[in-house]
Amino acid sequence: MKLSFAAHIDTITPSQSLIDINKTTLVSSSQIFELGFFSPGKSENRYVGIWYKRTPDVVVWVANRNSPLTDSLGEFLITGDGNLVLLNQKKNVIWSSNSSSRVFVENPVAHLLDTGNLVLRESDSTSSERFLWQSFDYPTDTVLEKMKLVWDLNTGFERFLTSWKSSDDPSTGDYTFKMGNKGLPQLVLAMGSTKKFRSGTWNGVRFSGIPVMWNNDSSSFKYTLVFSENESSYMFESTVVSGVVTRLTLSNSGLLQRFLLEKSSTKWSLMFSRPYDPCDNYGYCGVNGVCRINGNPICDCLEGFTPMSEEDWNVINLSKGCKRKTPLSCKEEEGFLKVEGLKLPDLLEFWLDKSMSLKECEEACLKNCSCTAYANSDIRRGGSGCMMWFGDLIDVREFKVQGSEQPLYVRLSASEMKSIRAANKTNLKAILIASLVSGMFVLVVVFLCVIWRLRRKVRGKGMDEDIELPLFDLAAITLATNNFSPANIIGKGGFGPVYRGNLSTGQEAAIKRLSNESNQGFTEFKNEVNLIAKLQHKNLVALLGCCIQGDERMLIYEYMPNKSLDHFIFGREDDGSEHRRSTILSWRKNFEIVMGVARGLVYLHQDSKLQIVHRDLKASNILLDINMVPKISDFGLARIFDGGEKETTTRRVFGTYGYMPPEYAVEGKFSMKSDVFSFGVLLLETVSGKRNTRFSHPDHHHNLLGHAWLLWNQGKAMELMDARFDKDSIVESQLLRCIHVGLLCVQKFSEDRPPMNSVVLMLANEGGKLPPPKEPGFFMERSSDNVNKGSITENRVTITQLNGR
Repeated sequence: MKLSFAAHIDTITPSQSLIDINKTTLVSSSQIFELGFFSPGKSENRYVGIWYKRTPDVVVWVANRNSPLTDSLGEFLITGDGNLVLLNQKKNVIWSSNSSSRVFVENPVAHLLDTGNLVLRESDSTSSERFLWQSFDYPTDTVLEKMKLVWDLNTGFERFLTSWKSSDDPSTGDYTFKMGNKGLPQLVLAMGSTKKFRSGTWNGVRFSGIPVMWNNDSSSFKYTLVFSENESSYMFESTVVSGVVTRLTLSNSGLLQRFLLEKSSTKWSLMFSRPYDPCDNYGYCGVNGVCRINGNPICDCLEGFTPMSEEDWNVINLSKGCKRKTPLSCKEEEGFLKVEGLKLPDLLEFWLDKSMSLKECEEACLKNCSCTAYANSDIRRGGSGCMMWFGDLIDVREFKVQGSEQPLYVRLSASEMKSIRAANKTNLKAILIASLVSGMFVLVVVFLCVIWRLRRKVRGKGMDEDIELPLFDLAAITLATNNFSPANIIGKGGFGPVYRGNLSTGQEAAIKRLSNESNQGFTEFKNEVNLIAKLQHKNLVALLGCCIQGDERMLIYEYMPNKSLDHFIFGREDDGSEHRRSTILSWRKNFEIVMGVARGLVYLHQDSKLQIVHRDLKASNILLDINMVPKISDFGLARIFDGGEKETTTRRVFGTYGYMPPEYAVEGKFSMKSDVFSFGVLLLETVSGKRNTRFSHPDHHHNLLGHAWLLWNQGKAMELMDARFDKDSIVESQLLRCIHVGLLCVQKFSEDRPPMNSVVLMLANEGGKLPPPKEPGFFMERSSDNVNKGSITENRVTITQLNGR
């Protein structure tokens, strides 16, 4: 007779069992994980699984994922011969660990560890080497700390992730995530046999395709990768304080996501997601193409290559890739072009020798007429080992971050090498001439500045006669910020740090200090000064003055005590924002804020002396004063339009991905309608409380725009509403109108979007009839099935996040 139990324990013996109807569970000793029966989502089927004790809805392992029970009469137990089994009402075996045949067990026990690993062992043994069976060997969709993804090269045994079929069905889904089994280790996410994302090869320090993840995680996680004759494996563990847990999960929509649960919290934070942007999608730019996320266009050919089809390339059909300008002929004059900052190509046809030097690798590649590229296989200690590629190079992307400097040497024809050498000589001459001219120019400028400073003895005048902007003395700003104390920093962005200061007049100010390491420079500084000084509107932030002294460049703004809008609509419990949202930002207040932003844009576009496109409108650039009046800020990227000018094009695309319209992100075209698109995103984010770029849904790949579009077409638009709003304060018709207007603003083609003055009228006039919205732009940015419709997600080029200004 099996004994069940009511108290929470972490171990069961052959004389005990877990019975579903009795609600019995196993709980690990530190109350981290729990094992028992559950039903996922809306399903009535029953499964045995392991979940976090603090967040029971997050299931990390399922025993009978493909063999559900249809009632609550299941029983989980250990057989006398040392087998874990799940029985149904008729005592038939639904699932088994199949461990009894491996070795004789006299006193088996099943033990749930604090790592989340369910192990079968002898009762007197705790050694991991003597586990008879463990759940870590049979993962479902989640990697936990100290759990290995492994490929046993001797037996062929694999540990890999397989997604759930849906949020209600844990059975085997469409996606897998596993160690690649060719050459150097790499992690591969696939749908069936089709690769969707790969990490890039391991180079002794990191995966070549995830430098950003590595930099962000390096202080929080310890990574272990084993690459030997016997196995290829990957494991991570947290190095942060006790109580903080993390997991790596493969979603049913094909996203690899790392989540973090902070101590005493019950809300998981998303740390990163892959694929993250279009360049993460496997082979996005085709063979011999390189994907540059900030490029315009996003795809380019490697040096020495040209598009397979110029016609397809011009209409952004990038899948065919590139071909050589001049075919290789295996002559001695052929050489190699060094290219740095790349995710190394996939290992389709390759050769690996870990003992060769880079010079030996070059010689071997040059002697082999089929070799198209080579690189060190290990970048440690100056580089070692040889990896050679044969045939086309695929899935190459460019990175512009620290840690992505591993060089790839691409073979080029003799004529291409000759052209490159000639171009380099020309460039060297140009650089020398430019240096001489620049030196003379600097001397002239210094001389003129000395004369100008001698003539101009009175400070506090404007930068020029038209602007009349006050100049603040550096000593006064230093005093106001307590010598630029770190304690006074209230934010940091692309411009540099932002300090809170008390001016000599008693007025509080926010002081933006241009950093030498800033993504923005003096051009953006001048742009912001010249624009804001000429603009005055209640919904634009007020510029009090600037400081230009020595190497210092600073902007002094009015202080905004209620931070920026993103702190409220995306507020979190751990910083108190959740409470502030529920008590201050009612739906009525949210509506007042978006109306204020809309009026500010109307002023920029048509009511001011100038016609201005902001180009970086987002929640973090909407500041809130003491009365919660919104103020549009950060004009470093703004552009003035001449009279009659409707649209212009730039080769340098700046802004925040997720708020950019398609024509700007892909082709560099921007207009007033670019700001309209950004406003539409902001409007939908305000209604839903969700970030467009971080939005995910278990049933589809769409971002927030696509999700809103689906709900609208299904007649379920009210489901988009943030559940934190007080339902009694909601004016349903007004909220639906906001969603409708938001969808009109984010339509794919700029000519379909309404101008901002019409947007204000649409929002204010509840009785007016609105046109039906068309398909939004970038609504498929998380799709891995059709990368040509994908968007660049949250890759922020210029960010100013204020923590009280």
